[in-house]
Amino acid sequence: MSIPSVLTIILNYKTPEMTLRAAAAAMREMRGLAGKIVIVDNNSRDGSFELILSKISHSNWPVDRIEVVQSDQNGGFGAGNNFGIQHEIATRVYDYVYILNSDAFPNRGSIYALLEHLQINTRSGIAGSYIHGPEGDPHLTAFRFPSIWGELEGAARVGIISKMLKQYIVPLPIPNKTINVNWVAGASMMIRMEMLEKIDLFDENFFLYFEETDLCLRAAQAGWTTDYVRNSEVTHIGSVSTGMKSWARVPSYWFDSRLHYFQKNHGSLYAGAATLAHISGYMIWRLKCLIKKQPQHNPSQFLRDLVSHYVYSFFRPLPFSQNSIPKFAPPANSMRSKNKHGS
Repeated sequence: MSIPSVLTIILNYKTPEMTLRAAAAAMREMRGLAGKIVIVDNNSRDGSFELILSKISHSNWPVDRIEVVQSDQNGGFGAGNNFGIQHEIATRVYDYVYILNSDAFPNRGSIYALLEHLQINTRSGIAGSYIHGPEGDPHLTAFRFPSIWGELEGAARVGIISKMLKQYIVPLPIPNKTINVNWVAGASMMIRMEMLEKIDLFDENFFLYFEETDLCLRAAQAGWTTDYVRNSEVTHIGSVSTGMKSWARVPSYWFDSRLHYFQKNHGSLYAGAATLAHISGYMIWRLKCLIKKQPQHNPSQFLRDLVSHYVYSFFRPLPFSQNSIPKFAPPANSMRSKNKHGS
């Protein structure tokens, strides 16, 4: 029986030093495993690519186990990871791909724990890690799929509504054991290559956010499970490249991705109902804050931006191509390719 191989993809966007730190942690955890790390510079244009390449070239990194490549455009999270996957599988077959954020650092045994889980559970297509901050604070990384009722509950944040809609709350309570979930955060997730051959890669219509949700949904629709693996622990700083923690105003690409997710997977009427539910929940939350004289910490003009984005979407298409899910194509001379095409 052959040793399973893992392709680790780390996407860099203007965080070269942190990316190198993530790569070093991944390299340590890849010791003893077959595979390779590919760092993709997502067209940073700030010298990141040259800096990473120089540091790896002039140090004791094993050159046969790490490669630095550069995308010719910044197409977002999914496109950048797709670029790295397609670059490497053009010449070599892997059993699994491990997606790791540039601000995430695998703890001891974390990558092996995901690999072992997928090896044992043959219908598991995606496995995600337990993620915590530098001080040990646990992050929400296991979720239910978004829904109309989930939009209402998430925006309202009112006890009685949350109690009534408990089964629709998108973030799950942080699990204390390995369980099956709807989707996991893409900061640390291992994906079965056999599954990608069937459902294809990330949908590049999502620039940022909802791309891993969509991938996990497509996996579920194809009969694969997504699992949260508790004994795979990863330290995550969070939002370094995106700046989400310090957003003064939600960027348009978040609204684009959210609307595309609902329209693509549930249709335009459902997307409209989900948006109306979010608006209603938001108004309930604002009313609660006024009554209780609590400060409102949402990004500036969020409600206006949500409404105007949805209304504007009737008069212009979302800035996406209709079908932007690259096909998974292993090397033509690979055994897997031969089995797939019956030759």
